[in-house]
Amino acid sequence: MSQNDILFMVLIGIGITSLTLVAVQFLRRPKRDNRGEWYEGPWDDDDRPRGAP
Repeated sequence: MSQNDILFMVLIGIGITSLTLVAVQFLRRPKRDNRGEWYEGPWDDDDRPRGAP
């Protein structure tokens, strides 16, 4: 393997890693619920009144 092959493999590895990190950040973005509030997880429902529409 020449230096060009090794450089190419390193650049491909950096590119794949960068794309993976961007995809993970996009998928983990906070979501909004039906009322437009940020939804972090099921623990946000604890302070809502039960049985009220």
